[in-house]
Amino acid sequence: MKKSLLLWQMFGLTFSAVLGTLLHFIFDWAELGILKSISATNESTFEHMKILFFPMLIFAIIQRFYFKEYRNFWCVKLIGTVIGVFLIPIIFYTLIGVFGTTPDIINILIFFVSAGIGYLIEGLLLKNAKPNCKNSIIPISILILLAISFAIFSYYPLNIPIFIDPRL
Repeated sequence: MKKSLLLWQMFGLTFSAVLGTLLHFIFDWAELGILKSISATNESTFEHMKILFFPMLIFAIIQRFYFKEYRNFWCVKLIGTVIGVFLIPIIFYTLIGVFGTTPDIINILIFFVSAGIGYLIEGLLLKNAKPNCKNSIIPISILILLAISFAIFSYYPLNIPIFIDPRL
């Protein structure tokens, strides 16, 4: 991976880890308007997915100003973000299935590992110019749709396990 690309991806991981952690611990402020849409409001798996999605999206928007030469940029960001976000429930529920429970430190590690894998995949795809993405409208539209979905489900969660706070 090119050194500047590697540094950007490492900075993105750090940015997402710090912002995601901050978004996790502002439960008390989460009822304040739009903040509820992007921050955790409980300990459900959905909320942990949300606090990775929004930092990765915000960082992608910032990074795009500096990465104009990558025509596949938004396709790669969609792939990396979706992989990172969806690894959270995959790893979490796999560990729950195997061990029955997970300590908090493991749940924290799941968040960081998922973010790290998402950024690693992005870096590799950007470096290798994969996938060949000719149109940014589709991946940008999907990212917007995901952002809207996260916001809506923050206010109207479904009554299924991924949305349920395990502490209750």
